[in-house]
Amino acid sequence: MQSIVSTEWLQQHLNDPDLIVLYVMGLKRKQQALQEQADAVQIPGSRFFDLKQDFQRPGSELPNTIPTPAQFTAACQALGIRKDSKIVLYDSSGIYASPRAWYLFKVMGHAEVAVLNGGLPAWQAAKLPVESFQKHLFTAGDFQANFQADQFQDTAAIQTNIASQDRAVIDARSEGRFQGTAPEPRAGLSSGHIPGSYNIPFTEVLENGHYKSSEELSAIFNQLDLQQDKLTFSCGSGITACIVLLAAEQVLGDLPKAIYDGSWTEWASTEGLPINKQDQ
Repeated sequence: MQSIVSTEWLQQHLNDPDLIVLYVMGLKRKQQALQEQADAVQIPGSRFFDLKQDFQRPGSELPNTIPTPAQFTAACQALGIRKDSKIVLYDSSGIYASPRAWYLFKVMGHAEVAVLNGGLPAWQAAKLPVESFQKHLFTAGDFQANFQADQFQDTAAIQTNIASQDRAVIDARSEGRFQGTAPEPRAGLSSGHIPGSYNIPFTEVLENGHYKSSEELSAIFNQLDLQQDKLTFSCGSGITACIVLLAAEQVLGDLPKAIYDGSWTEWASTEGLPINKQDQ
């Protein structure tokens, strides 16, 4: 199963008995409510993967913190997901939240998972069948998380890497935020970047809500002239970093890849950590 699948592929496999289609719900409740009122449709048989409610760690001081394996296991079982399930993820805005959900499955040890390229807009543009927005009933699954520590990085690991340069850190924020010439959306947080890191704004790997072609993605990564064979992806809070990681998955093969889950929010709010800017 490829990590990114087309609407044609999903149409052909939609009724496979081991396939589960997950609608990745938006990260902001107000936007989600407006979206549901406006769209009110979903791919037939979809189940709801709620990043905010069920798939981030409750009580964390940081946004979008990775859930514990036990929490992830319980939430997946409640969705009827089994150990042998094949999973396709999609969201309402083309490509945005679904790569984060894809990463969570990968870091929890589930290999058979993919993102629908173009999401719900692409499905609708192809005039494929939809159903009214609804919740389905299903039997609890037997999914079990198996946390893959090598796909996760914390602040201590990133700090150590500044000296060792063992891994290339790729930041998915905009160029202005990365260079320190534009403000962060989070009040009181400095912009800038982790010393030695590279910048690929997540918008650069997308076009019209789809991932760019493999040739175009290869050109983007080749421009960095990476010297390391291990990659860590960062952003503002761990969401758009997953978009760029999934792009890298298409063109950089089996190179080890991880997410810095605290990302810039944790780095820039931790006293004493170095921050580079364009004029330095």
